[in-house]
Amino acid sequence: MLCRNDLQIGGKKMVHGELVKRSDNIEWEYTTKAVTSWGGMRLMKELIDKTGILTRLKELSIPYPHSNRGCSPLEIIESFWVCVWIGGIRFSHTAIIRFDKVLKEIFRWKKSPSVSTYTRFFNKFNREMADGVFAELNKWFFAQVPIRKFTLDLDSTVCTRYGEQEGSVKGYNPHKKGRNAHHPIIAFLADIRMVANAWLRPGNTSSANNVRAFFEETLRILEAKRIGLIRADSGFFDGKFLGLIESLVLKYVIAVKMNALLKNFVLNHNSWLSIDAGIDIGEFMYKAGCWKQERRIIVIRQSVIKRPRSFGKMLFKELPEYRSYKYQLYITNLDLAGAEVWRLYRQRADSENRIKELKYEFGMNGFCLHKFYATEAAFRMVLVAYNLLSLFRQGILKQQVQQTLSTIRFKCFALGGWIAKSGRKKVLKLSVAIQRRVWLDGLFGKLADFSAPFPIKT
Repeated sequence: MLCRNDLQIGGKKMVHGELVKRSDNIEWEYTTKAVTSWGGMRLMKELIDKTGILTRLKELSIPYPHSNRGCSPLEIIESFWVCVWIGGIRFSHTAIIRFDKVLKEIFRWKKSPSVSTYTRFFNKFNREMADGVFAELNKWFFAQVPIRKFTLDLDSTVCTRYGEQEGSVKGYNPHKKGRNAHHPIIAFLADIRMVANAWLRPGNTSSANNVRAFFEETLRILEAKRIGLIRADSGFFDGKFLGLIESLVLKYVIAVKMNALLKNFVLNHNSWLSIDAGIDIGEFMYKAGCWKQERRIIVIRQSVIKRPRSFGKMLFKELPEYRSYKYQLYITNLDLAGAEVWRLYRQRADSENRIKELKYEFGMNGFCLHKFYATEAAFRMVLVAYNLLSLFRQGILKQQVQQTLSTIRFKCFALGGWIAKSGRKKVLKLSVAIQRRVWLDGLFGKLADFSAPFPIKT
């Protein structure tokens, strides 16, 4: 109601003689009704139950609270996965889970863990517990995958740290030179885009350090699976590792770490075969001083004039006639033509995409604690969350293009929801446009029929 001194003039209001523009914004108020932005997590709850992964975890030696009032370790693990899937990349982000009552109802958690609950849980892990739990869990998981033959990609990366955590020391860090870091090693199953095994290592560790023990554990995890091909970057160019692979009668293609002797071989090589414009290929046999046998080296050279965006290294900058080429070298025991060997190795670039996704969308390098094995346990738990999401991508969404977590989060998980009662039952109400409901019902239908062996294909 206007007072005597207020006058209404069109869309404006005169207040005490002054003209004020009227606001047309919608009014707002508070409600105590529990709602969530993540109603689509009901899909992942169904997937977790159908896989039986929590039942398997219960059988393993995971740390349990000393008090009967403590949170269940299975609820801590499950809520940690949920935090990763909805965008959490460090322990402080787990607070999002604590205050979401609808998520608590969806996953039937009795308690909502606090940030300190997660850190205390992971701090209970030691080396034996971390190796035992995750090796056995991965072994069980891949036993449910019906595919019998894989391509195994070995890679290492750098996780930069900004504190004085155990194992966080200065080493090779191309993006943050001089910063402390951890240097994990990861084994990817290229055919299904999943992680078979992973270890966290100190930042000053070389790529090939302890790779033999890591590779042997990976073979135990895959058990009856057959490895058709091993691919790795130049950090794994090590005579002992090559000998191990050959003793197991496995095929490999590994990038070569350059040295003076190899440069001399390349310089004196004069038998080149052109396979495309600006791309030549050659090969020779090479035996390092500590090797017992010769091994086949494939050489790719690309013209920087015809292919300015080509990969490789300029090995002979001081020689004008060789300055216009970049070189790449690969060692292999495959019987294929050199061009085919190169083509096979180039497909390994997908593991670099997986590492980027793990870092920037799954928070692989964000969940860090002071204790080394606590950090490793969180690191490896993130990779379990990644495998479950990959299973959802391939077994439920079944799309030709592998969508990133952020895209799946937007399409499937970010659905407004609240809990209502229908008779004596609780019902999750999802705010979904009518034209999307048929698609969403299809996802729930696939989950209803989901069972082991997991329905994924190469």
